Amino acid sequence: MEKSSSSDQKLDTLEVGNGSDFKVHIFSSSSELLENLHEKWSSVKNQPYPAMYSSVFGGIILDPALMLLPIDDHMVHRGHGVFDTAIILDGYLYELDVHLDRFLRSASKAKISSPFPQSVLRSILVQLSAASQCKKGTLRYWLSAGPGDFLLSPGGCTTSAFYAVVIDDDISQHKDGVKVITSTVPMKSPQFATMKNVNYLPNVLSKMEAEEKGAFASIWVDDEGYIAEGPNVNVAFINHDKELLVPLFDKILSGCTVKRLLALVPKLVEQGRLKAVRTTNITVEEAKGAAEMMFVGSTLPILPIITWDEQPIGEGKVGELTMALSDLLWDDMVAGPETQRLPVPYV
Repeated sequence: MEKSSSSDQKLDTLEVGNGSDFKVHIFSSSSELLENLHEKWSSVKNQPYPAMYSSVFGGIILDPALMLLPIDDHMVHRGHGVFDTAIILDGYLYELDVHLDRFLRSASKAKISSPFPQSVLRSILVQLSAASQCKKGTLRYWLSAGPGDFLLSPGGCTTSAFYAVVIDDDISQHKDGVKVITSTVPMKSPQFATMKNVNYLPNVLSKMEAEEKGAFASIWVDDEGYIAEGPNVNVAFINHDKELLVPLFDKILSGCTVKRLLALVPKLVEQGRLKAVRTTNITVEEAKGAAEMMFVGSTLPILPIITWDEQPIGEGKVGELTMALSDLLWDDMVAGPETQRLPVPYV
């Protein structure tokens, strides 16, 4: 066994394999491992994760080298977990309570009990946001069956676990249109699509399929031929009668942002800019024949879509009403009522 300082990257090694020259380092102490992790993170110029919370650790972590999950957590090796996301914009948390309500509904469907009541979860997330000092970004949080063992059943998990992280990110309006394709990756069944769980392999493959074809993302169509959703966003349309159409939520995730948009849209109806708003089944033919199309999601909040399967949507450019909807939602995010925007109590 060969040993030297970590500064020249010569580490303790153990020969593995049949005559292989590949050697695996054995960390002799936790301090040595931590030093190695700190070296890794020291090369990151702009630290994207200013703070994390872990119920396993029992507090907020500011050192990125320690932002870790147990490998025997049921969420890690079995995908038994749920998550959600809230936006931090100009020092305010947008729609935290709405997202937290959905988070706990997802947990109930996944048969995961929270280690804390909702009021405590909320307090943890607010304190985490404050400790991060982040004024613009995302607050992502997970609830898992917890660590315990590597069996299929979570029976060996003594308690559920709650994790959260603040991600420093730019949240802004999108004014350029993107291309989409129809996904060939099978969508999730309604039981799993209607809860925000961590089993996102279909979503990942759907997104990758689109990127491989030069598109931004894909659109799922259900087995009845109706429009469903994007890989991690809702989709909406404006038809030639100036009606805003949103797919029903019975087989897809009930998006917090698109539901907020539906609550705000009557303002444009009152102004005469839109004729009506409906949640309804939408066929592919109706969708591709729409005047305008868009993705709707927390981090977007609205992303215009101008081409679908190499065919233009409407005139093939960003629509006026799409941007009116974007402005409506953005105004709510930056200057909406206190029921939607919670000031972060930074120290």
